[in-house]
Amino acid sequence: MNARKLMLPAALAAALLSSAAMAQEAQKNNLQETTTDKVQNAVRSVTGNPLANADADMKHVLDALASLDPKSIPDLEAPEARQQPTAADGAMQVLREQGKSTLPDPAVMSKNILVDGGKEKIVATVFQPANAGGGALPVIVYFHGGGFVIANNSTYAASAAMLAKEVNAVVVSVEYSKAPEHKFPAAHDDAIAAYKWVAQNAQSIGGDPSKIALVGESAGGNLATNVAIAARDQNLPKPVYEVIVYPMAGTNLDTDSYKAADLSGVQPLNKPMMQWFYQNATSSPADMQDPRLDIVGKADVKGLAPATVITASIDPLQSEGKALADKLQQAGVQVDYQNYDGVTHEFFGMGKVVGKAKQAEDVAVKNLKAAFGTK
Repeated sequence: MNARKLMLPAALAAALLSSAAMAQEAQKNNLQETTTDKVQNAVRSVTGNPLANADADMKHVLDALASLDPKSIPDLEAPEARQQPTAADGAMQVLREQGKSTLPDPAVMSKNILVDGGKEKIVATVFQPANAGGGALPVIVYFHGGGFVIANNSTYAASAAMLAKEVNAVVVSVEYSKAPEHKFPAAHDDAIAAYKWVAQNAQSIGGDPSKIALVGESAGGNLATNVAIAARDQNLPKPVYEVIVYPMAGTNLDTDSYKAADLSGVQPLNKPMMQWFYQNATSSPADMQDPRLDIVGKADVKGLAPATVITASIDPLQSEGKALADKLQQAGVQVDYQNYDGVTHEFFGMGKVVGKAKQAEDVAVKNLKAAFGTK
């Protein structure tokens, strides 16, 4: 699929100003709106609002998330933010509405282990096919999203379990350190140390150390890319492939996709949330210029393994995801770039309820299997 540039026309800008004026008037009249109302009113009042272009499956998940009444993340401290309903909870709600099971897939086993972190041992969740047989399996080191601040392995278990089952691989989901308790680059140090541990100990978890790939979503997409760079620079075993899903790949919060998605009520990700993530994750403005955060602007990505880069059209991170794919290609890296219309940030892993998510998952699975040389 070709990436679609998300521009902010003058008419949309005027509509946004009009919407803001109406919102101020509503506050004066002490009108109380639920989160669902806010999202729906934003869609109705802004002509061309990208959320209005969400497909039926994605809207169902967004409505389900809104029904759980999440608080605004930028208004919270990190501990309370971590307790808020997530897009994954919205997908679970849809499964319940459809009469489908929300229990873990019995075809996948999982267990927690300790692996090396940047400063101390950290937890990783190992997902394995229940009927894998006796041979060593390919290994996927997986990093979840959450802006380096929120979420955990459980939040993103659907993605990790899907990969273990469909790729027939051992998936090691790394529970890296979170900010603001552990500021940048703590998560990056943990990710690299955990990758080293997996490369050295793959056999102990039923894995083949010669077949290791990296997968990451959002902040995890940033970590997966940085681990690939570290493997090159530190002479570590090189991953055979990377799947980078709607990554936090740059620190420019004024891209075309940020402008197109700049409605504070839009879930599950918007500009105020991204500002909040970076404020919590970094210690100073200088961190925002670090090539580990500003990959598209400053990192050297030459010599990395082939990659799949997946983005969503209704996502403030779409532009930087596309920019990363372009940067990799310009550096001579083989890239399969896929942008999915009608879906938002966090759609990957929702294959049971969102058709476009299943399409994206199938691409990732196909390319990982090809890289591993498996059927």
